[in-house]
Formats: sequence, C-alpha cells, structure tokens
Amino acid sequence: MSELRNGDPRDVVVVGAGIGGLTAAALLARSGLAVELLEAHHQSGGCAGTFRRGPYTFDVGATQVAGLEPGGSHARLFRHLGVALPSATPLDPACVVHLDDGSEPVHLWRDPRRWQEERQKHFPGSEPFWRLCAALHRANWHFAAGDPVLPPRTPWDLARTLRALGPANLASGVLAAATVADLLHLCGCAGDRRLRRFLDLQLRLYSQEPADRTAALYGATVLAVAQEPLGLWHLHGSMQALSDQLEVALEQAGGRLRLRHRLTGLRRIASGLWELAVNSDRNRPPSRLIARDVVLAIPPQSLPELLGEALPEGYRRRLQGLGDPSGALVLYGAVPRPALPDSVPTHLQFDGTSPGSLFVSVSQEGDGRAPAGQATVIASVFTPARPWFAHEPSAYDAAKAEARRSIQAGLERGLGLPPEAWLHAELATPRGFARWTSRPFGFVGGLGQRPRCFGPFGLASRTPLAGLWLCGDAIYPGEGTAGVSLSALTACRQLLASRGLELELRP
Repeated sequence: MSELRNGDPRDVVVVGAGIGGLTAAALLARSGLAVELLEAHHQSGGCAGTFRRGPYTFDVGATQVAGLEPGGSHARLFRHLGVALPSATPLDPACVVHLDDGSEPVHLWRDPRRWQEERQKHFPGSEPFWRLCAALHRANWHFAAGDPVLPPRTPWDLARTLRALGPANLASGVLAAATVADLLHLCGCAGDRRLRRFLDLQLRLYSQEPADRTAALYGATVLAVAQEPLGLWHLHGSMQALSDQLEVALEQAGGRLRLRHRLTGLRRIASGLWELAVNSDRNRPPSRLIARDVVLAIPPQSLPELLGEALPEGYRRRLQGLGDPSGALVLYGAVPRPALPDSVPTHLQFDGTSPGSLFVSVSQEGDGRAPAGQATVIASVFTPARPWFAHEPSAYDAAKAEARRSIQAGLERGLGLPPEAWLHAELATPRGFARWTSRPFGFVGGLGQRPRCFGPFGLASRTPLAGLWLCGDAIYPGEGTAGVSLSALTACRQLLASRGLELELRP
C-alpha cells in the first residue's frame, strides 16, 4: 500500500473495511467519487473475515450468508458493481436445533413445504403464528424492495420511504411496537414452551434478543430467511471470499483500500470539511486527511471518543441510551471428520450447555477450510462483553480456560466427540474481538433489535453532523452481511443525493 499523504480533499473517506464499509466504498467509487477506505486491521472483512492456523482456515464470526439468491441484496449489489458472486452452496437444512428436552432436533429445511411439515410435527397448533409471520414477512419484503430510508430524517428520506410503502405495510404498522412474544399471544400460542424456546434460540442469533424483546416486524422476516425463495448459503473457501470480491470491485472503480490505517480523531474544520487523524505507524504522529464526506462503517459507540465535545449532546445521550451489544466467546477447533456423526449438518444449535446455548458451524468436505478427512468446528456463545476487560491477568486466564473447557464439553456431548479427538482448539473472548475488529469492548453484531431500536425507531445513517454518515450492523436493517450491505446502500444513496446525484442499481 502506498503511503497516505496530505493533499487535496478527498470526496469521501470510508472508515472500516468490513462488508458494510467495502460495499459503501465500492458503490461510491463506481458513482465517480474519489474514495479512500481505511481499515485498522491487516486485512479486510471485520467480523466476516478469516484467519489461519496451520492447515485450518477459520471464519472469525459470520459463518453463513444471506442475499445470494437472484434478487437478493448481495446479488443485486454485485451485479451493479460488475463482479461475480463468490461460489457458495445453499444450506439445507440451514440449521438443526437441539432443544435438550429428549426429543428429536428441529430441522430448518430450505423447502417451505418441508419446513411447514417439520414445524407442525414439533409445534402442533402453531400454524396461526407462522401464518401471521409469513404475512408480515411478505409485507416487509415488498417494503424493503422499494429501498426505503429508515428512520427518515429529511424530506428526501421521507419521500423514499413513502414510495416503498404498500397497503400491507400500513396494516402491519399497528404491530410496530410489538414483540415476537406478542405475536404468540395474539395467535394463542404463548403456552407452547418448546416453541418459545426454539424462537428464543433462533432470534438470539439474528437480533441478539429473545422473543419477548425482538421487534415483531424484524423477527417475522428473520424467521423466514432460511426458506426459498430466500435462503442461507455456505461460501466455498471461506467467508473472506465475500470481502475479496468487494475489494476487486473497489479497485476496478478506482477506489483505494488502506490497511493498517487507524482513525484516531475526527473533527469539522472551518471550511466545513472533515479532518481525520489517521495513524499508520505507532512511531510517527498521525497523518491528517481532509474529506468532504465521511462514512463510518464502525460501531456508533466509537463516536464519543472520536468526536469528543464536537458530538452534539442530544446525540451523545441517544447513543448512551442504546445499551451494549453482546460480546462472544468463540471456540475455533478441528477434529478428524470420522469422529463426527454421519451426515453432520453445517450449522447446529445446542441448548442446555454451559456457558450458554451454542451455535456451531462445521466445515464441509472440500470447502477449503480443513485438509481432506478433517473438519473445522466453530462454536460461539453470547456473553456480556465489558466484564472480560475487568479481569486481572490471572483471573482472565482462568475464566478463559474454564470457558474453553465448558464449550469443548458441550461439543463433545452434542456431537459425540471423544475428548482426544481435538486436533486444534483455541478460544477467543471479547478481548480478542476488540483487537481484531477495533470494536469497543469487542462488541459483535449490532444493536439488539428491540421495538425501540428497529426501523423507524432506530439509529439513522444520516447523523446530526452534515457530511457524516453511518452504516453497519447498528443501522437498519440490522446485522448480517446482507443487512450491513443494505445499510451501506442507503447511506450511499443519501450521500449522493446531497450532491445532486442518484444511485439506482442495475436490474
């Protein structure tokens, strides 16, 4: 990478080369702007990145992708950017959920009819709930296809949003403040404890919240994401393939990615432009970079430190009131494939384990993550993030070792693995995620998708400071690679509109 030099103001500086930042930078560069993309780490991808340990390739956080189907968010964006989608296999089942109650696990089949039969077998009498979710999902999908701007902050934003509204959205709007648990009550299914536990486990993956705290309009869609015509996908090689293609798109459009460049300060200067302090060498003072617009594809919790007293007090209070996202404990392991059950699915959930329910991803034979005859096994569990930073070194090491033992024991029980099967095992805590992603306290995912944080009540990509934009998993429509890509598209449309330009994706 060439050295970052002061000079004429850049059109746009994007900060953070996760999937959201890469998408935003590529879209803006393709629209003709001069774009610099800064990334503190030595590679792109963020929580959807990868790392290697000997012969094994591990996905850091995200292990599955939505939006690769025709018309899906990634498919639309990659077509517009002129690059091919990475090679991937549809997940069927998308996940196998073990509820630890002695009964058969629940398979989330890709075929909608097969999934209906599966849920009727496991949750008899629950069809009114699923039919209501399906109706809300159809309304949501029609609305999202119109590329609304949520929450709207200007007449332009509002016009885009009103254009996307249909009659079904107006009807479903009465549930804007409801939770998924409220839908269960409306449908007479609140007494089904097994259904409730299943929903709590699944929703926690996508909204960071259980059913009684997940916004109904959000939950109805994520509960349908595994079935056709949508679906979840397993990338060949690794999750890094998504970032690699976006890097190609950025380079082809004339944008520039600068790795190991950390934003340390941000302020408006007298000309109305933005000055960024960027550190690329610990032994040298930060460089100064000037830009007309700045897109932050980093957690909004970073803003108080970056902006200091320049952050409006009301906005500071809003950020403080959002609450903490979760942290994660993630075990990265490898085992001989014969030690695993026959036809083991790629993704599983295990309830009733310590230190919490496990979400497990198992590599497929020949997918590039492990040598022939071996498999990587990644198991994650949510945890409060801040306490891991309060431990003294010895207490931290002890807590980390105990978490690793507990997660390995849960995997040995759930997958029938003998203790001697492990070829590799290491644990990441929120401290590790903080070093890898530069996220405050190693937070993963975005904001919990509670009713007061979702859609029209969420955090806007348009900040109170002119020329400063947000995208990522804290911005509508939420976490996941498909979600952060759509948030980047929204921010880019707003930024370009402020310059009298339009961004419409090619059909």
